Amino acid sequence: MLVRRNVTSLAPALAAVILLTAGCGGRGDAESGSEKPASSATPHGYVEGAAEAAEQQSRLLLGDPGSGDTRVLDLITGKVHDAARSPGATALTTDGRFGYFHGADGTRVLDGGAWMVDHGDHVHYYRAKIKEVGEVPGGTGTSVRSDAGVTVVTSADGKASVYPRAELEEGALGTPARLPGTYAGAVVPYAEHLIALTGERGGPARIAVLDRSGKQVAAPEAECEDPQGNAVTRRGIVLGCAEGALLVHEDDGAFTAEEIPYGEDVPRRERAVEFRHRPGSSTLTAPAGKDAVWVLDVTDGAWTRVETGPVVAANTAGEGSPLLVLETDGALHGYDISVGKETAVTGPLLKTTPEAGADGTPAPVIEVDRSRAYLNDPEGKRVYEIDYNDDLRVARTFDLDVRPSLMVETGR
Repeated sequence: MLVRRNVTSLAPALAAVILLTAGCGGRGDAESGSEKPASSATPHGYVEGAAEAAEQQSRLLLGDPGSGDTRVLDLITGKVHDAARSPGATALTTDGRFGYFHGADGTRVLDGGAWMVDHGDHVHYYRAKIKEVGEVPGGTGTSVRSDAGVTVVTSADGKASVYPRAELEEGALGTPARLPGTYAGAVVPYAEHLIALTGERGGPARIAVLDRSGKQVAAPEAECEDPQGNAVTRRGIVLGCAEGALLVHEDDGAFTAEEIPYGEDVPRRERAVEFRHRPGSSTLTAPAGKDAVWVLDVTDGAWTRVETGPVVAANTAGEGSPLLVLETDGALHGYDISVGKETAVTGPLLKTTPEAGADGTPAPVIEVDRSRAYLNDPEGKRVYEIDYNDDLRVARTFDLDVRPSLMVETGR
C-alpha cells in the first residue's frame, strides 16, 4: 500500500553548485596532509594541515562493540587504517568529519580526517590525518550535533554543553560552555543559533531558538507532542513529532515552524522516530513499523509510506533515487518511491533475522552519498559498496579483520 499526503508548499531549495574555484589550495598525500600551498599568498579555502581535493574524500569509520577495535576505511585509496580502540561503544554517529563513539560512561571523539566545506556556490573537499580528540562526558542516550562553529553535546538528562568547533579541529576538546536549563531533546546548531525543545521529555514540547550562549531569542508558534528524532536539511531542521514533523526554518533572521502532518492516525509503533538520509538531501527515511518505510520529502511537505518486506535498515539519496531497504532476508531491495514498487534486489548479502538489533546489538546500516551506498556486514566482516543507480550492483567488497557492527561515512 502506498499512502501519500501533500501537506504544504515550501520555498524552493537552495541549489548547491559543486565546483572548486581557481584560487583553491593544492593537493597532497592522503595521510600526511602536510602539503603547503605553492603560492606565498594564502589561497581561497586553504586549511592549514589539510590537503584539498577536487572530489569528495569519503571514509568509513567502523567499530566492533565486542572487541572495541576501530578501523577507518579510506574509500578513495581502499586502505584500512587502525585507530585507538573504543571498548564499550554501543553506537556511532557523525557530523560529517568527526566520529562519536557512544558508550555507557562517555563519548569518544575521533577525527576521521575527511570533510567538506559548503560555501553555497561551491564546495571544498579536504583530507588530513586521522587523529584522536578525546572523550566528552555523557553516557547512553547522549546526542551530538554540529555546525561550522560549534558542537553541542546533549546528555540523556537534557543538559547541554557547547564545544568550540575550531578547537575540535585542532585536535582538542577545549572548554565547553554549559547551557542553562535542561531540554526535551537534542540541541541542534542551525543558522548561527541553537534549536532546542523545552518541556518534559515524552510530553508536549515547544521550540526555543537560542543564541550561542543559551539565551532564548525567539519562540516559533508550534508544539511537538512526544518529540523523537531530528535531521538537518538544506530546508531547515526537521523534528519528529507524534502527529508528523515540524520544519524549523530561518529566513533573513526570522525563525518559523511549519507542520508536516502524516495526514492520518499513525500508531506510536509506526511513527518516524529516527531519520536517515544523504547529507545535503531533503528526502528523509524512517522505518514505519516492521514492514514499511516512511519517506519524508521536506521540499514538498509530503509523507510517503512505502510497503516493503520486514525492515532492518533503510536510506535513500533522494532526488529521484530509489529507496534502499535491507530486509530480514539479507538482501538489499530497491523501491520506486513515487509508486511504491520494488525495482531491484541484490543478495542475500548478509545474514539477518527478524530480531536484528532488538537484543541491543547494533543492526546493520545503509550509508548513502551522491553515487554509492555502503552496507556493513558484521557477521561476514566486510562492507559492500553498492551502485544504487545500476540496479543495486555490488561495485566493491571490502574485507576486514573486525566485525564492523558500527559504521558511519565521513567526508560528505
